[in-house]
Amino acid sequence: MSKTVSSWFGRTHSKSLSKDLNKQDTQSSEQDKENKENSSDQDQKLTKCESLPTNLISFESDDDTEEHEAPCAEFNAELGPLVSLKEQLEKDKEDESLRRWKAQLLGVASDDDAGDGFVEPEVNVVSLGVISKGRPDSDFPLPLGTNSRGYTFSLKEGSTVALKYVFTVRNNIVSGLTCVNTVWKAGFQVDQTRDMMGTFAPQQEPYVHIAEEEVTPSGSLARGAYTARKRFIDDDNRVYLDLDYSFEIRKEW
Repeated sequence: MSKTVSSWFGRTHSKSLSKDLNKQDTQSSEQDKENKENSSDQDQKLTKCESLPTNLISFESDDDTEEHEAPCAEFNAELGPLVSLKEQLEKDKEDESLRRWKAQLLGVASDDDAGDGFVEPEVNVVSLGVISKGRPDSDFPLPLGTNSRGYTFSLKEGSTVALKYVFTVRNNIVSGLTCVNTVWKAGFQVDQTRDMMGTFAPQQEPYVHIAEEEVTPSGSLARGAYTARKRFIDDDNRVYLDLDYSFEIRKEW
């Protein structure tokens, strides 16, 4: 009886011990498997280090883990110093062709005109003209003269005409060039127009600007002598031309 019991206990203990050992082996293999997976994940993370931010670098020691911020390269955008036109020209004064090209690009006529700052534009009106359909264009160089009747020019009543301006620009860009034309008859102002011509860069060739077409008045009251004043100004109210002239409106040309 005792032998049977002891044998049964022995078998039971052996089976229980075997189960425990098998369980421990299973747990151990699962732990090993999990460790391998974690190790594999860490290897994959390490291989992807380029995707991690570079400004944080971890240093691990036996005592603790500290994070240190790596120095980053700073981008400093600094504008260069302002240089006057004269200094800009003097940089290449030994190269005559380059110096002249720079002078033309900057709108400077010469080194003496460059100075140490802004150079005012120069607008020179070369001539005025009258364009009318069915007739040759009329050009009147400045300074204006008079015709045989004592007027700068004559116009036919009821005709369609357009004024033409030929002018040059030197030294610098002229912004918002405008022609203001005021007309009087018998001492009374009868008309005033503002022709916004535009902005013009300096160049050797003259500019030609043609104003919008207008129809001259007709009738006995419209015919006769007129006096007029023409002014060329820009956005800064610089006056480039202040000209008085006269014309007449007739039945025929």
